[in-house]
Amino acid sequence: MAAGAERVFKTAWFAKASKKARITDDELCSAIRQVVLGQADDLGGGVFKNRLGKNLYRSLILARGRQCWVYAYLFAKKDRANIDEDELVSFRALAGLYARKTAEDLAKEVQLKELVEICQ
Repeated sequence: MAAGAERVFKTAWFAKASKKARITDDELCSAIRQVVLGQADDLGGGVFKNRLGKNLYRSLILARGRQCWVYAYLFAKKDRANIDEDELVSFRALAGLYARKTAEDLAKEVQLKELVEICQ
């Protein structure tokens, strides 16, 4: 991504899940470029769904003003078709929480290893 462009993170949980699914940071960075271009499902409230792992997985990405993207959840397409409405409500609330975070908040979460920054 270009200098001064969006920042991209993955949660500690997502980092473990994507490693197990053999989804690389390079693939995540490529996928986020598609999301930025509007090539993902916009679930509303700052939540996006995108395909990963040769279409075997789905990821949920939380957007903070389209300047900060957080990979938050990963699931195998074979295990479930989608998230349910209650889960979507929760992810929208989480996206709202990220929207209120400052750069200092994000830096602290990276330091505590709650978030991992990728696509630098």
